[in-house]
Formats: sequence, C-alpha cells, structure tokens
Amino acid sequence: METHEYNAGEITVLWKPKVCIHAGVCVKMLPKVYNPKERPWIKTENATAEELKNQIEHCPSGALSYKLNS
Repeated sequence: METHEYNAGEITVLWKPKVCIHAGVCVKMLPKVYNPKERPWIKTENATAEELKNQIEHCPSGALSYKLNS
C-alpha cells in the first residue's frame, strides 16, 4: 500500500492516502500542519513532535501514523 513519509526531525509522519476517510480531524487539530489545498499538504515543521503524535493518535481511519527516528 502506498505510504507518503514526511520527516519531522525526531519522528516521521506516515500517511496512507487509500486508507484516509477525509474526516478532517488532522486539519481541525493542526491547521498549520495539514492543508489539503497545498503541496506538500503536510508541513511537519509547523508543529512539535509531541503535537504531531497527539494529533495522529486522534486519526479515526488510521491513515496517519508515525515512526520514531533514531
């Protein structure tokens, strides 16, 4: 399955477009990070790793996840 990766320093945000149900939770929680009208639509530099982790845990479809960078 296709996965897009967005490096955020201490974590990498992973997005699976085919899993996404476009609920908009990410955009509502972190509008400075997630903007579907822009490319790239995820700008990880606009939030801390903790803010990103917290938001990703609220993704209803599981399309967003993250991995820790060593």
